[in-house]
Amino acid sequence: MKIEVRVSHDGDTKYASLICKKIQESAKIRGTGISKKDPEYIKSKITHGNAVIAFFNGKIAGFSYLDFYQKKEFVVNSGLIVFPEFRKQGLAKNLKIEIFKLSRRKFPNSKIFSITTSHPVIKINTKLGFKPVTFSELPQSEDFWKGCKSCANFDILKKNKRKMCLCTGLLFKPSSKKENEKMKKKNIDLLDYGDKIVLAYSGGLDTSYCLKYLIKKGYEVHTVIINTGGFQKNELKDIQDRALNLGAKSHKTINAIEEYYQNCIKYLIFGNILKNNTYPLSASSERIFQAIQIAKYSNNIKAKAIAHGSTGAGNDQIRFDIAFQIICPEKITISPIRDLKISRKEEIEYLRNNGIYTCWDKAKYSINKGIWGTSICGNETLTSYEELPEKAYTKKLSKKGSEKLELEFKKGELIGVNRKKEDVIKNIVKIEKIASQFAIGRGMHIGDTILGIKGRVAFEASAAMIIIKAHHLLEKHILTKWQLYWKEQLSNWYGMLLHEAQYLDPVMRNIETFLSSTQERLTGTVEVILSPYRFHLVGIKSKFDLMNSKMAQYGEMNNAWTADDVKGFTKILSNQMKIYHKITKSKEEK
Repeated sequence: MKIEVRVSHDGDTKYASLICKKIQESAKIRGTGISKKDPEYIKSKITHGNAVIAFFNGKIAGFSYLDFYQKKEFVVNSGLIVFPEFRKQGLAKNLKIEIFKLSRRKFPNSKIFSITTSHPVIKINTKLGFKPVTFSELPQSEDFWKGCKSCANFDILKKNKRKMCLCTGLLFKPSSKKENEKMKKKNIDLLDYGDKIVLAYSGGLDTSYCLKYLIKKGYEVHTVIINTGGFQKNELKDIQDRALNLGAKSHKTINAIEEYYQNCIKYLIFGNILKNNTYPLSASSERIFQAIQIAKYSNNIKAKAIAHGSTGAGNDQIRFDIAFQIICPEKITISPIRDLKISRKEEIEYLRNNGIYTCWDKAKYSINKGIWGTSICGNETLTSYEELPEKAYTKKLSKKGSEKLELEFKKGELIGVNRKKEDVIKNIVKIEKIASQFAIGRGMHIGDTILGIKGRVAFEASAAMIIIKAHHLLEKHILTKWQLYWKEQLSNWYGMLLHEAQYLDPVMRNIETFLSSTQERLTGTVEVILSPYRFHLVGIKSKFDLMNSKMAQYGEMNNAWTADDVKGFTKILSNQMKIYHKITKSKEEK
């Protein structure tokens, strides 16, 4: 079985007489509806591409057309007919959707209307966004109403002075002209009604606005959330319920924690990476993996577009857009808040106007949770001097005194905590649970955004900070001076490129290869002392510890060189400096 519904062209005029005949027969059987259509009129609609035709296994099976009135203020979707032998195949719905798409595409600023006695057609129109209206809201053009003369119920219409009849009037009002102008040059104008969109959905204000807005626009929206370690099962369930209650066609939760660790966190640890020596890239490192998974999912469900809730002032919009352009370049990327320049206040008002009364305005802080830390933004982070209040942090101080913590590494990876070996991800979670009771890992980061402006963000990342610092201490004992030096150079670049959405550049794989090669001997344990709001590193134990050499002890005795060796060494080491100062002195004396 093959169903095709397409826009008409010149070659379809041969069907005009048959279409008129079928319309007349249908009206006679139903006892209502406009029965007489002029074949020449239908031909003109077909020729100008103002009609859609349905085919079932190659045979014409249905038809509908559009016309306009009152200087194109109104467009009518009319003449819907499915030939009797092809009914109950879903053709009526397909025809209605396609003629509606055609009307929206050709007349984006016009009101679209329909009058019908058919309950199935009323139901289809309602789903498309039509609202029942009185006849006074329909066009008053004589050209339109004279078309009703062939209907068996025309006397009823005439008796009621065209104010009511057996038909129900249905009207679709397009978005405001101002909004259409805003969207005119955006990707969203390339979409048709009913097109499938994947929306990156977190359950917050921005993505909830996007979901409702896109549904109201008539698109089929499928939401997806990528879990990179920041959610509990009940939280993910709440987000799913919220998406479906708002009208999402489906919702998908994708667990990407393992991929996130293997392809990113591991290298952040290997490189001891802290942005500007402060921030462990908690949120910025997650985005690329979320974007990759979203792109793959959109391919799987054959979506035409991907949407995200980024504003036009942050880094995430760049990270999402770049990933989508590389992984699924054929997809349309849309971001309603960025494209329309919608404010938070306008988002809340829009949702309330659509019956959604969640207390968005009570959420003063934007919080992003992940396995590698939590970022927090609020009014204080928009300033250069205000401190984040205690209530803004998600983890509170609940433990006093001090506590020992032992971390065990093997080839750079965290394989054990407090002498118990487990999976690395479980170890990260365990450290976070223990250390967050001391409110460790809080900080305020100020840095340069991809867009060239400065940005300030608060964070809490106890596990990330402890692991990175412990790992770095182990490296200082095991690696050589030049390994440490070049690691630091490349690690800084890796963190910066990751932050600035360059993860998919092949140079990142090159740096990862280098970082991995430095971890071959990075095995040992590190002891840490935890206290309220801080921690300190005690020391390490490792069979690869370069301090274990019997050659010498710093500041004490040595067994590998003599006093004369040192004198000769310093003489040669200072040669270039002595030459420089000798020449400089001679020039000054002249």
